[in-house]
Amino acid sequence: MAEGAGPQGGEPPEDLTAAEAGMWQAFRNGSVYDLSCGDALVDDPHGGHPWGPERTVRARVVCWLLLDGPPALAGRVPSLKLVGVRISGPLDLAGGTIVPYVEMRGCRFERDVLLPEARFTTVRLVDCSIPRLEAARLATEGDLHLPRCRFLGGIRLTDARIGTDLLLNQAVVHRDRSGRSMAADGMSVGQDLQAEMLESYGELSLRGATVGVSLSLRGARLVNPHARLALNAPQLTVERSLYLTPAGVGAHARSGMTPARGTRIQRFECEGGIRLDDGRFGDAVDFEGAEFTLTDEQELSLRRVQTPELRFLGQRPARGRVVLSGARVVNLMDRADSWPGPGRLHMGGFTYENLVPRGPFPLALRLRWVDAASAEYTPEPYERLAAVLRESGADEDAREVLLAKQRRRRESLPLAAKLWGYAQDWTVAYGYRPGRAAVWMAVLWAAGSVAFARADHPPLKAGEHPDWNPALFALDLLLPVIDLGQVGFWQLRGGWQWLSAAFILLGWILATTVAAGATRTLRRT
Repeated sequence: MAEGAGPQGGEPPEDLTAAEAGMWQAFRNGSVYDLSCGDALVDDPHGGHPWGPERTVRARVVCWLLLDGPPALAGRVPSLKLVGVRISGPLDLAGGTIVPYVEMRGCRFERDVLLPEARFTTVRLVDCSIPRLEAARLATEGDLHLPRCRFLGGIRLTDARIGTDLLLNQAVVHRDRSGRSMAADGMSVGQDLQAEMLESYGELSLRGATVGVSLSLRGARLVNPHARLALNAPQLTVERSLYLTPAGVGAHARSGMTPARGTRIQRFECEGGIRLDDGRFGDAVDFEGAEFTLTDEQELSLRRVQTPELRFLGQRPARGRVVLSGARVVNLMDRADSWPGPGRLHMGGFTYENLVPRGPFPLALRLRWVDAASAEYTPEPYERLAAVLRESGADEDAREVLLAKQRRRRESLPLAAKLWGYAQDWTVAYGYRPGRAAVWMAVLWAAGSVAFARADHPPLKAGEHPDWNPALFALDLLLPVIDLGQVGFWQLRGGWQWLSAAFILLGWILATTVAAGATRTLRRT
C-alpha cells in the first residue's frame, strides 16, 4: 500500500492482501468479517496455535478504514466487525475521531492498541488478546466493552470519558512495568462499570474516578500480594453501589441477580490492600462474602468514606488492618465473625446511625468489637454505640456499653484513681446500676443493727440521752450529713469505735458514688 494512498471510488487499493480486501468490502457493507475456522482450539485468540497470513490484516489498513475509510454501499452503514482476525503491527489511532462502529471478537493483536485522546462512538473488543491497551483521555459517546479480553501489559484509561458503560467482565489484566494492571485515575463512566470475575494481577488504580450508576466487582480476583495495594481507589465516586460480592458462574447466571439454586458461586477475592479513602457512594458499599488475604502491613482502608449503607459481611481477614476512621454511614450491616481482632480494627471518628446485624451479634461480642477498635482507651466508639442503642430503644444495653467504657477507662488511670474506680464499680457500677447502692446500704444496715445490739454503750451524760436503738444508730452512722440523734450520745470503746468509723467511711463512699452516678445520668439526659 503506497504512502498517502486513499480509496478511489470505494474500490480497495491493489496492494491489499486477500484478507484485507475482504475486510474492506465487509466494512463498506457493514457486515461481520469472520476468518475463524470453526475449530475452538485453533480459533482461541489466547492459545498458542499460529494464525497465518490468510487470517492476518495490517493494523495500518484497519486505521485507514476507521479514520478515512471508503463510503458505505447504498443502504448500508460502514462498520468494522471482525471475528477471528490477527492484526499485525501497532494499532495507532491516537488523537483520531472514529465515526464507524467498531466490534472485534476473538481477535489477536500482535502489538499494542494505542487510543490516547481518540474519540469513538462505541468500541467493543470481546475475547481478544491484546498486549497492552493505551487509551489515556479516550472519549466514547457510547460503550467501551472489553469482556474476556486478556492484556499482558495492562490497561491505561487515565482521564478517559466513557459515555455509557465500561465492561471488563472476565477480563484478565496483567501488570505493566510500573506494577499497575489498570491505571484509570480520573476516569468518568456515564453509567455502569462492570468488572465481574475480572482477574487483575497488579494494582487496579481508580483514583478520583466517577461512575454514574454502579461499580460491580462481583466475583473478581485482585492479586497484588507483594505491593501495598491491589485496589487503589481514593476519592472514588459511585452514584449508586459498589459491589465486592460473589458472582454466579454458569450459563444461567445473570449480572446483578441473586444466583439461582445450584449455581456455582465465585467469591470476590483480594490478595493485597484496598484503599477507598474519601469515597462517596450513593446507595451502598457491599462486601458480602468477600475474602481478603492481607499481610501485616496491608489494610482495608475506608477512611472518611460516606455511604448510606455499609455491608461489612465478608470473611474475617486473618492478618492486616481494617480502618474506618472518619467514615460516615447510616446503616451498618455486619456479622460478628467479619471483624478482625484487637489491634487490627481502627474506628476513630467512625459514625453510624443504625446497626443491622446479620445473624447473632450479642452485646458481649459487640463490646469486644468496640474494645478491638483501639489499642488505647478512647471514649468515642463506646459513646457512639451507646447512642445508637439508646435511639433504638435498648436503654439497658446502652447503659452496659457506658459501664464498659468506664471500666476500660479505669485501666488507663493511676493507682489511686483506679482504686476509686473499683470502689464506684463495686458499689453502684459507676452510677449505671443505682439500685446496687440501696442493696449495699440495706446489707450494711442489717449487719450494723445486729452488731451494735451487742455493743457496750454507756451514755456520755446520764439523763441526757435517747433510748438506745441499734438499728437507728447504725443508720445514723451510714447516712452522712443527716443527723438522726443517735451518734453523739453514746460511748463506744475498742473495736466498736473502729466499726463505727468504718460505717461512717462506707456511708460517705456510697453517697459520693451515688452522687457521681446521678451527675452522669443527668448529663446523659
